[in-house]
Amino acid sequence: MFERLTAEARAVVRGAVEHADRTGQEAVGEPELLLALLDGRGTPAAAVFDGLGAPRTALAGDLAAVRRRGGLSAADAAALAGLGIDVEEVVARVEDVHGAGALAGGAAAGGRRKRVRGRLTPDARAVLERALRIALGRGDRHIGDEHLLLALTARSGPAGGVLAGHGVTYEAVERALGERAAGRAG
Repeated sequence: MFERLTAEARAVVRGAVEHADRTGQEAVGEPELLLALLDGRGTPAAAVFDGLGAPRTALAGDLAAVRRRGGLSAADAAALAGLGIDVEEVVARVEDVHGAGALAGGAAAGGRRKRVRGRLTPDARAVLERALRIALGRGDRHIGDEHLLLALTARSGPAGGVLAGHGVTYEAVERALGERAAGRAG
């Protein structure tokens, strides 16, 4: 599968490993893949973010908030608030006892930093496999960063939830890619 990755998609995977190393994560997951996609410039996925008006800084900030809450989305936190559970208070108490970022994992949670060396979480592997299926379904012979973006939006994980909160849905990305292709053809 990796031989089908475009240079842009390979850069995303390398960037995800760098994000995981920098934050002390033991493996590359969906959040790192999204952060690496947000770093891209001049790529198909970057054009989609720009075309949809998706603010990269806000996306990264919302992703950090989800990670700080241990993967709970803003919608999850709101639902728990409806039951009288203040997620921010729970997170604050956990961080008081275990340190900042305790629910996010990584170096901030007190572990030794380990080099990732390309280890992928099952969710990240699923994103890559889904990107391959999406590429094949679209008749593409390569897996580009646009396929990675589509794969992230195709599920409700932490990255997909953050993207959807900013209007970056599977349908919106497909539409933006179609408009981009039509613009190049015309």
